[in-house]
Amino acid sequence: MKKANGARFDADGFRRCFCAAAPMPASREATVPEQLTPAAVLVPVVDRPGGLTVLLTQRTDHLHDHPGQVSFPGGRCEAEDASPVVTALREAQEEVGLKPAQIDVLGMLPEYHTGTGFRITPVVGIVALPLELEIDRFEVAEAFETPLAFLLDPRNHRRMSMEIRGALREYWAMPYEGRFIWGATAGMLVSLYRTLLGDG
Repeated sequence: MKKANGARFDADGFRRCFCAAAPMPASREATVPEQLTPAAVLVPVVDRPGGLTVLLTQRTDHLHDHPGQVSFPGGRCEAEDASPVVTALREAQEEVGLKPAQIDVLGMLPEYHTGTGFRITPVVGIVALPLELEIDRFEVAEAFETPLAFLLDPRNHRRMSMEIRGALREYWAMPYEGRFIWGATAGMLVSLYRTLLGDG
């Protein structure tokens, strides 16, 4: 593995490296409310013969939370959910049709606290083929895959800023083939990179 080129993994290497990683503290955006709503997302790493990819979704424009943004399948934790893993698997099945039986859950990344008021637990899992998606068109405009090697290459991690309600906010972004991966999703991908490669 070479950090400079994004560290190409096969499924077994990814599994070993993730499971051997040391725990890391939670990540948080610059301004976070005191009261946070628990949520969970699935970071679906698809085991393709040509290399691992990460399945992402483009949210529909009419949603109340993060409309139109690129995200992982996921959502708020419901009272009946026994754990964040249950939430992530439930939401992934509801949003894109991923079956829990085809997901090898490896563990969780550090919590990610957002300025929009969510305490997100990212659940990492390797997804076995075939990938037969059934997209919930109310929540998901489309689903697409991005090579894991691209997402783990620090040369593709851009630090950007914008003014929100009079304050300058910095965020991570990873533009890829006309798609703009940014904010919490990009932040969690940077957390995945740091977890796997030990970079601060």
